[in-house]
Amino acid sequence: MLSIDRLDVEILRMLSADARTGVVELASTLGVSRNTVQSRVRRLEEAGLVTGYQPQFDLAQAGFPVQAFIALEINQVRLSAVVEQLAEIAQVIEVHATTGREDLLVRVATVTQAELQELIERVVAIPGVVHSVTTLCLTTPLPFRVIPLLDESTRDTGWGRSTPKP
Repeated sequence: MLSIDRLDVEILRMLSADARTGVVELASTLGVSRNTVQSRVRRLEEAGLVTGYQPQFDLAQAGFPVQAFIALEINQVRLSAVVEQLAEIAQVIEVHATTGREDLLVRVATVTQAELQELIERVVAIPGVVHSVTTLCLTTPLPFRVIPLLDESTRDTGWGRSTPKP
């Protein structure tokens, strides 16, 4: 497991706000050297904590205002096959394996509610799907985030080996 400190979290916070922030700007804002920032970012990438840099999307602005979560109970021996078939459906934007009655939580986006209904019918027709429960997403008052978790976990750590926290 990778050990991170407050400086790492601040670098991640800035990159989360704008992944295009340059190393020089990060170093200047954080009061550390460019080499420190470069080595920290490289370490976070090589350890697999940072897995990429990508834009965030507003699906409603892209023409997909209807979003839902479809919880699927599946035949356990069909898990891989069901996931493979879900991956072939463009409107499926995320799949999580879960515990409890439902085995998969599938996030989907469509243009209309009628299209959502057609999508649900397509999903439940996949061999191995036993039961489904669909929950319509009205709004996302708290989008996916990790910085507060990292803040909490590094609360008592320092700001690197030799650089005092500003």
